[in-house]
Amino acid sequence: MKVDILAIGVHPDDVELSSCGTLLRHADLGYTFGLLDLTRGELGSRGTGEIRTVEAYNAAKKMGAKFRENLDLPDGFMTYSEENLRKIITVLRRCQPKIVLANALGDRHPDHGRAAKLVADACFYSGLVKIETIGDDGQPQEKWRPDAVYHYIQDRNRKPDFVVDISAYISKKMECIRCYRSQFDDHESNEYSAEVKTPISGKDFMAFIEAKGRSLGREAGYEFAEGFETARYPGVSDLFDLK
Repeated sequence: MKVDILAIGVHPDDVELSSCGTLLRHADLGYTFGLLDLTRGELGSRGTGEIRTVEAYNAAKKMGAKFRENLDLPDGFMTYSEENLRKIITVLRRCQPKIVLANALGDRHPDHGRAAKLVADACFYSGLVKIETIGDDGQPQEKWRPDAVYHYIQDRNRKPDFVVDISAYISKKMECIRCYRSQFDDHESNEYSAEVKTPISGKDFMAFIEAKGRSLGREAGYEFAEGFETARYPGVSDLFDLK
C-alpha cells in the first residue's frame, strides 16, 4: 500500500513517543502514513517481543496507520549490512513514501543512532536503479527515493532543525503511548507493575514526554511540539510559513 509518510523506528514505541503527534496532524490534513519497526524490542527489561508486538498493533490502530510491519532484525545486535539495507529498500519501493521519519541521529540508546544511519542510507540506495529488489509479487521493483528523511528527537535534548505543532494532538499521542502497557506504568498500576523498574516505566517519564513537548513548542509559540533534524537544510517558498 502506498503512503505519503513512512515512520520507521528501531523499537516498537519509538514512533509513538517521538512523532505520533506529527502523524496524527498530517492524517487530519489528508495524508496517509504507514509504520515500520525494525525489531520487536525483545531486549527490553519489561514484557516480551510478543507482548510488544500486540501493543504495537493496538497503537497503530489507534493512530490510524494504513499498515504496520516488522522486519524482525535482532534488537540490540542489528547490524549495518547489505542484507538489512535491502530489507528496508524493499519496503520503501513497495509503499513509495514521499517523506520518511527515522530515529534520532544520536541518543541514549545506541540502537537509535545506528538505525538512523541504516534508514537514511537505505532511502538513498532505494533510488539507485542498479540495486535490484524483488517485491511480494515476485516481480522486480522500481527504484524509489523519498523526497526527504527527517530524524525525530528522542530521549536526549538535541537541537531540532524544525518543530511541528501537535498542540491539538497531545492527548491522543499520550493515549497511543499508553498502548504499551508493558513499558509504561503511568498513573495506574497494571499487570506489569511488579516487573523490574526502568528509566521509562514510572510516572515521571510520562510527565517528561509532556514536558519535552512543551519545551519543543515554546520557542515556536506552540503549546506542544515534536522536533526533527534533517541532514540537509529544509527550504520554504513563503517566509510567512515560518513561525
